[in-house]
Amino acid sequence: MSFELVVIGGGRMGSALVAGLLGARWCEPGQLAVVESAVSQRELLSERFAGVTLMASLELEHVQPSTGVVVCVKPEYAEGVARMAAACGTARVLSVVAGLSTARIEAVFRTPVAVVRAMPNTPVVIGKGASAIAGGSQVTAADLDWAESILAAVGTVVRVSERHLDAVTGLSGSGPAYFFLVVEAMIEAGVHQGLSREVSRQLVVATFEGSAALLAQSGESPEELRAQVTSPGGTTAAGLRMLEGRAVRAAFLEAVAGATERSRQLGR
Repeated sequence: MSFELVVIGGGRMGSALVAGLLGARWCEPGQLAVVESAVSQRELLSERFAGVTLMASLELEHVQPSTGVVVCVKPEYAEGVARMAAACGTARVLSVVAGLSTARIEAVFRTPVAVVRAMPNTPVVIGKGASAIAGGSQVTAADLDWAESILAAVGTVVRVSERHLDAVTGLSGSGPAYFFLVVEAMIEAGVHQGLSREVSRQLVVATFEGSAALLAQSGESPEELRAQVTSPGGTTAAGLRMLEGRAVRAAFLEAVAGATERSRQLGR
């Protein structure tokens, strides 16, 4: 039995993609398969995704000319998984493996293969991810459309050249951690000013949620929205002056630069 799409790796990222694809009706459940080596995880996935085939390995009979493969495994297993896909005649691959170039995947195949590399971030697990895709040497516009259709089921997708994926990793890939750190700090700031931790948490989370929605829906720039909140000589101006004085803006620039460089190092 062959499939339209095979997701190799049933962890958080792989299962999030499956959930998004089924929710978007990208294909029928019977056209989708997940390769997962851990028996316990296969059992959990089978309970969650009715009609989706769960299997321990990819075999020749699972692949037809139109079958696409999504690689969602840890970097140390990725090239072995690519060899398995190559042995089965896979002609189209979407890789969400951090640091693994399209060239390294292509080198495993003896025949031409369309490899699209992606960098999604963790909010894909709730369908609110930010992903960037880049094509390898054999990729066509149709291949990029295919990859984008998969990742669009779990969030926003942009297209970049592969040389920019390290910057994407440093910005949106690591971005949720920067965000959560700021949330932690603001909750703590509220506690320091006498609020209970629970009240502070609710206020901070709602503030970020509402502010993000306002930015996304208003069509105005962050600079314009910030100016609307900042009255001359007011409370917000006083707070922003403290942040600028502590070089918070520069700290974010350096954080993204550092994460980008680390991504380059891991990919060598």
